[in-house]
Amino acid sequence: MAKPLALALAVLVLLLRPSGSGSWPGACPYRCQCFTPVQVLCSDERMASLPRNMSAQVKEFIIMTTSVAYLFSHSLEESPQLTKLVFLNNALRSIHLKALERLTELQELEISGNPGLDHVLLGTFSNQARLQKLTLNFNNFKSLLPGTFDSLKQLETLQMKNNFISALPAYLFLNLNKLRVLDLSQNRLEDVANETFSGLRRLEVLKLNNNLISHLTPDTFSNVSQLRELHLEHNKLARLSDSSFSLLTNLSVLNLRGNLLTTFSRNVFGREPTHLKELNLRGNQLTQLSSLSALTSLTDLTLSENKLSSLAEDVFINLTALENLELSENQLVTLPERIFKHLFNIKEISLHRNNLTRLEPQLFEDQAFIQRLYLSENRLETLPVGLMDSFSFQHSTRLHGNPWKCDCHLWYLHDWLLQNSQNVEMLHGVVCESPAYLRQRPVTSVDRDQLLCHLSKEDVADLSSCTLQTSNHTVTIKCKADKCSPMTVKVLFQEEDGRVREHVLKNESDESQCSNRTTAGIPER
Repeated sequence: MAKPLALALAVLVLLLRPSGSGSWPGACPYRCQCFTPVQVLCSDERMASLPRNMSAQVKEFIIMTTSVAYLFSHSLEESPQLTKLVFLNNALRSIHLKALERLTELQELEISGNPGLDHVLLGTFSNQARLQKLTLNFNNFKSLLPGTFDSLKQLETLQMKNNFISALPAYLFLNLNKLRVLDLSQNRLEDVANETFSGLRRLEVLKLNNNLISHLTPDTFSNVSQLRELHLEHNKLARLSDSSFSLLTNLSVLNLRGNLLTTFSRNVFGREPTHLKELNLRGNQLTQLSSLSALTSLTDLTLSENKLSSLAEDVFINLTALENLELSENQLVTLPERIFKHLFNIKEISLHRNNLTRLEPQLFEDQAFIQRLYLSENRLETLPVGLMDSFSFQHSTRLHGNPWKCDCHLWYLHDWLLQNSQNVEMLHGVVCESPAYLRQRPVTSVDRDQLLCHLSKEDVADLSSCTLQTSNHTVTIKCKADKCSPMTVKVLFQEEDGRVREHVLKNESDESQCSNRTTAGIPER
């Protein structure tokens, strides 16, 4: 906690200090700094009480890293004109019920970073009818009393993250009709119900991440139908009921990262149209994923760090607005050839750290505008011809960490790397795994003529026009060729030092006879 708060202190000091000016020439409270007539910053560990006789012009009062432990009823009575009051990383242990009584002009109040502050008395904020932002982060609150916020009818932002709150009273926020942002993250909440959010008709952002929530019901969010962002990452959700988010038709961001989900279905959104743009399921236990075709507005989909071993061909169908697809760190072995069909707007596809052994030739045929393609750290030995030929613009590719087999089947990748080396990140890490004499050689450092396929009897048996004979250290290749065929036989001998000698035998023919010929036999040569 200390590091983020210390950074915040430094940032605040810089923000308060006008460019090119020193301290304000007028009277300034002892151990404080006044950069303008309306701003006072007190940041001194030796300060145990608030300064007195502060100018009536001061509107913003910031107290940081002091030893102030108590706010008494009289501590701020001389400054009723304040519109902004910040207590950050102090030693506060208690706030008197009337400490803020005269501060009726306050619009922003922060009391954060006080590990000894574990409660707020009912009525503490009773006179802050104009307050728009209230921040109570990094304290030691374990509970809140019903009615704590009843007077804050103009409040738009309420933050209470990183406390120890385990439960919230029903109707706690009932009178906060203008609240747009509610941050309850990093607490110990185990359960939330629809009554919890009663009155929050205008709420747009709800942060419940890093709690202990284990279940949701279809009516959990029935009172916050205007919600645009819902953050539920790092809870204990193992299952989502159908229609869990069905009433959130305006939802554009849903973060479920770091839960215990094993399946995810579009049914959680019900049958109503959804405007969801970002869905984050990273770090769950997903083994199955049903079609997401109803999420037609989706632009960002994160499925990394799960246990997906296969995906259905239609799982992304209709997601034509999708721009970023994260599938890294799963257990995928293959992908259906048409899985990315019609994803014309894709900018990034991340497939690194899977178990992919092969890719289909037409896998990326619709991704002309892709900017980032990550295939690193899989089990790929080669790439099919033409795999990346559809890419129209300069892009960034990662291919390192695969066991590339440097034979004639790697010609396409070899040539593509040479032509697109500026687009490949960690190009030096794209190395041969086999054959042994090329192991750990960067693919781009290997001559194309060194990418050889060694024929076996099984290989030759599949070639109907050729036979193979071996005798006395002599290999005889016998092929049937049309008299006018331009067939060429190339024989390569590799020396111990790596040099290659090449011998070429061409099928010579009379061009004049071939040009007039209408039929032909197939003589044996």
